[in-house]
Amino acid sequence: MARNRHNIGFMAVDAIAARHGFSPWRARFRGMVAEGRIGTEKLLLLKPMTYMNLSGESVQEAAAFFKIEPAGITVFHDELDIAPGAVRMKKGGGHAGHNGLRSIDRHLSTPEYWRVRLGIGHPGDKARVTGHVLSDFSKAETWLAPLLDDVAANADLLATGKTEEFCARVKQA
Repeated sequence: MARNRHNIGFMAVDAIAARHGFSPWRARFRGMVAEGRIGTEKLLLLKPMTYMNLSGESVQEAAAFFKIEPAGITVFHDELDIAPGAVRMKKGGGHAGHNGLRSIDRHLSTPEYWRVRLGIGHPGDKARVTGHVLSDFSKAETWLAPLLDDVAANADLLATGKTEEFCARVKQA
């Protein structure tokens, strides 16, 4: 499951933790957490270990414990409707059928959190979507490692609220 398209959000968070020397991952809030600093900003990284369609439970528990408002949360997730390797950001909006986002919306009682939408591309046929999303990245998809490196290298911009600059600096496919 580590190189699965549906796990690209976890892959991005892992890259941030590794690049910025975060604590080792440990079990907490029905997920795995790592703590650290990027510049002067103290951050908590969370990878929910619930089923995808229940990930909001984990996010809500962590947010409640640390008193984090939805606007202070950034979710990294796979996005079918964006070209492979492209990145877009937005605050709020609909879940577009993404069960993880649907769960987070429900448990935070608002969709007003930040989303880093990591493009995995659409297979072209609706009947092939599930298989595509649940398949692993191939070695031929050489855009993946540079994308994850760019996300981690520019995480300081996210931590300080410079979302437009983050998107401008992260290489686009």
